Amino acid sequence: MTAGTSDEVDQLYRVFLQFTQSMTPHDAVKNLQLFGANESIIRAVRERHEAESLKIRNLDEPSSVFLDGRRTWYTGPDMDNDRNWPALESSMRRKGFGEANVASIDKSSTKIVALLDHPKQDGFRTRGLVVGFVQSGKTTNFTAVMAKAADRGYKLFIVLSGIHNTLRRQTQIRLVKDLVEANPGQWHQVTSETHDFVPPPNPKAFFASSDQHLLLVVKKNAAVLRKLRTWLKNAGEYLENCPTLIIDDEADQSTVATAKINPLLFDVLSKFPKVGYVGYTATPFANLLIDPSVDEDFYPRDFIVNLPQPVGYHGTEVLFGRELLDGEDPADLPGGYDMVRIVPDDEVDDLKPRNKKEAATFQPAVTRSLQAAVEWFWLATAARRARGGGNPHSTMLVHTTTETAVHEAFKAPLLHLRANVAERLRDGDRRTLDRLRAAWERETPLVQATDFGETPVPFDAVLEHLPTVVHETKVVIDNYRSTDRLNYESGPVTAIAVGGNTLSRGLTLEGLVSSLFVRAVSAYDTLLQMGRWFGYRDRYADLPRIWMTEELAEWFSHLATVEADMRRDIERYMHNPAETPLTFAVRLRSHPKMSITSKAKMKSAVLAHAAYGGTLVESRFFDVSPGGKARLEANAAAARTLVRDAGQHGLQETAPRAETAVFTQVPHEDVTAFLSSYSFHERSEDGDRARLLDYIAKRVRNGALTQWSVAVVGNSSPAAKTHRCDLGAGVQVRMVKRARLGHESEVVLDAVADIKTLSSRRDETIDLDVSGKSLGNRDEILGLRNAQRPGQGLVLLYPIEPESRTDTQGRRPLAAPTDDVVIGVALVFPRPLPGTADSDVEYWSADLSSVAVEQEDASVLDYDDEAA
Repeated sequence: MTAGTSDEVDQLYRVFLQFTQSMTPHDAVKNLQLFGANESIIRAVRERHEAESLKIRNLDEPSSVFLDGRRTWYTGPDMDNDRNWPALESSMRRKGFGEANVASIDKSSTKIVALLDHPKQDGFRTRGLVVGFVQSGKTTNFTAVMAKAADRGYKLFIVLSGIHNTLRRQTQIRLVKDLVEANPGQWHQVTSETHDFVPPPNPKAFFASSDQHLLLVVKKNAAVLRKLRTWLKNAGEYLENCPTLIIDDEADQSTVATAKINPLLFDVLSKFPKVGYVGYTATPFANLLIDPSVDEDFYPRDFIVNLPQPVGYHGTEVLFGRELLDGEDPADLPGGYDMVRIVPDDEVDDLKPRNKKEAATFQPAVTRSLQAAVEWFWLATAARRARGGGNPHSTMLVHTTTETAVHEAFKAPLLHLRANVAERLRDGDRRTLDRLRAAWERETPLVQATDFGETPVPFDAVLEHLPTVVHETKVVIDNYRSTDRLNYESGPVTAIAVGGNTLSRGLTLEGLVSSLFVRAVSAYDTLLQMGRWFGYRDRYADLPRIWMTEELAEWFSHLATVEADMRRDIERYMHNPAETPLTFAVRLRSHPKMSITSKAKMKSAVLAHAAYGGTLVESRFFDVSPGGKARLEANAAAARTLVRDAGQHGLQETAPRAETAVFTQVPHEDVTAFLSSYSFHERSEDGDRARLLDYIAKRVRNGALTQWSVAVVGNSSPAAKTHRCDLGAGVQVRMVKRARLGHESEVVLDAVADIKTLSSRRDETIDLDVSGKSLGNRDEILGLRNAQRPGQGLVLLYPIEPESRTDTQGRRPLAAPTDDVVIGVALVFPRPLPGTADSDVEYWSADLSSVAVEQEDASVLDYDDEAA
C-alpha cells in the first residue's frame, strides 16, 4: 500500500481537522477509516497531527509544566472555519495591540487550549493555572482561550470575576464586545452589564439546545454561587453534553483557603461531567502554596503556564528596581526609572486615620505631596493632549485607606483645590504659573521622553491645554457604597479616583498617570495587586509618577525581587522535563515585615531554602547549527579534562553496570573548573554558568559540596551498535543516543536541538547503594543521598553519538556537526543538611511530601535499553 502523495495527505488532513471540530482526534481517525481512506495516508495524517500537537506542547514560550502523560489535541485555529478567534484577532489589530503582542496572545492561548481536554471526550475535570503580570492583559488572554475553546465545541463559559461589582461589570462589558457582539447569534448572555447571575427559569432549556454558547460572568460571592449551584443542579442530565470552561480571574483571591467560597466553587465544578477550570493570576503566591494532596482544593495539578511579559509592559522593575539575584551581573541589574516621589512620614497622619476609631471623623488635608500629585496629574494630562493619540482617558488614583467615610471626606478638599487652581489659571496668576512651570521643568528631565521613543513636550504646549484639563476633571469616589463610579464607556474620562478595595483588584484604571498611595498592607499579593500603575502606557510611558512613603517604596522594590526570583524559579522548573505540577515546589522569598499571603493560605506552606538544593540540572538543548561545532568540541574537551582530574584526585569505584565509570571524593575545584569550561545552551535556564558557580561557592563556604561524584554513563545495552568513545583515564564507553524532538519528515529549520530528557532516575543513584531499596521518586533518592553521601553532589557525563538516529515516533536524528562526541551533563544537587541553609534568603514553598508522584518518563530508556 503506497504512502500517498503530499497533496493527498494535505487534503485528508484538512478533512481530519474539520472532523476534530466536532469529535476527538481518535474518533476522527475512525471516521476516516469508515469513509474508506487509504490506511497509509491515515497513518501519515495521524503522525502529522501528533507532530503538530507535540510542537504546541513543547513551545518554549509560553513555558509550561504539565502532568505526565497529558496529551495535547489542539493544533491552532482554523481561519477558514473558526469564527470567534478570527473576529477577536481582527479586533486586537484594530485596537493597536501590535503584531508582536497579537502573535504572543495567539501562541499562548493555543497552548492553553491544547492543555485542556477535548470537549467531546467522555468525561474530564481539568485544573490549570496561568501566571501573568499585574495589569498585563490577562483578560485578553483568557478571552482568546474562550474564543478558541468555543470554536472547538465548548458550550458553557463561566468567568469568576473577583469579588467586586466594578470588576465583574468591566469584565462582562469586555467579553460582550469581544465575543458576543463580534459573533451575533452565537452567544447568549446569562448575566449582563447591570446584573450578576439571576437564575433564569427552566435551566434544562438552556442546555438542551446546542446552537449557542452560554456566557456567565459572576462574582466570587457566596449568595451568587449558591444560586448558580442550585440552577445547575436543576439542569440534571442535560449537563452531560455540556463541555464547560470555568475561568477564575484573580484566582489567588477568595478561591484559596476561604471557608465559604472554596467549597461552593468545588460544588459548582462537581456538577459538570466535563469541565475545565483555569485560574488566572499575576500573584500566584497563594496558589503555589496550596496542599496538592487535598482533592477539594484548586491546586493546578494538570498544568501551569507562565505567560511572557508583553511588549511595552511596565512592571515592578521599571518603577522600583530590585535587588541582585544569585549569578546576576550587577551591570545588568535594572535600577528602575525615577518615577517614585516620597511622601514624608509627617504627612501620613493628614492623609489617613491612624485607626478605625478616628475614621468616622477624619478630615484629610491637602498636603504638599497630595497637591504635587494632583498638579502633576493635570500637567501630565495636558502634555498627553498636546502629544495626541494613545488612551483617551486620564486617571489619578488616591488610595490611603479602605474606610469609605474617609474617601468621601477627600471630595471637598480636592474640589476646592480644583476650583482654586482653575481660577488662578483663568486669571493668569504668575505665582501659580511659575510653580507649575518649575514642577514641569524639574520633573521631565528625570525621566527622559526619548528613552521611551516619545517627543518631549515644552511647558508652553502643556499650558495651552491645562485650563481645560483642570476644568474637566471629575473627583470620583469609588467604593462599595458609592453610586458615582468610574465609567469609561461613555466617552473620554479625566478623573481623580479616590477609593480602596474596589480600585485595587483587577479593575483597570484607564490612562493612570498619577498615584498617591500610602496604604500599608503587609501581604505580598494584596500589596502587589494594589499597584494599579503597572501596565501599558502608550504615548505617555515617561509621565507616570507615584507618591508613597519610603517604606512602601522599599516594599515594592522587594516585591520586584520576589517576582523576578519566583519567575526564574518557575522557568527553571518548566525547562526541566522531569517536573510536573505535582513536583513544582516554587520557592518564595520571605520579608521581615511582610507575609507572602494571608495566614490561612499559608497553612500548608513549608520552609524551603532556595537555589539548587534538591534539584536536577541537565543539558536538554544543543546547538546543532554548523556554527555550533566549536562549542560542542570545547564541551568534549572539558569533559575529558574532568575525567582526567577525577581519576587523579578522586577514587575510582567499581562500576554498577557495564559501559559506565564512577569516581567519588572528587574535590569541588575539579567540578567548578569543568563548569567554567562547559557551556550549557542559552535555553537551559537553570544551566546559567555564573549562577551555578556562585551557588556552589556559597555552599562550599558553608561546608557542603566540597566533594563530588563524577560518573560517565554509556550505552549498556548488549545490542547497542553505537561507536565507542574514549574520554581518557582509561574510560572507554559506548555512546548513548539522544535524538531530538520532531518527525523525520519535517524540514529542520531550528538550529537548536531539544532532546527533552537526558538522564534517567536510575542514573541519579549511580554512586549510591540501592540494594533492597524501592526508589519510586526523586524525594526517596534525595533522602538516600543525604544518608549515604551527605552534602555531596553528582556530575553525570553522557557521551552522545552525534548522529543519534532512532526509529522512535516523534523523534528525528540529532545530526550534530562534529565527528567526535556530544557531551550531555546532568548535575544532581543534594538537599541542604538539617540545620544548614541553602541560601542567604529564607523561602517558603508548597508541601509536596504527601503527593503520590507518577513514575518518570521512560523515553530515555527507550534509546539505551537499560532496563535492569
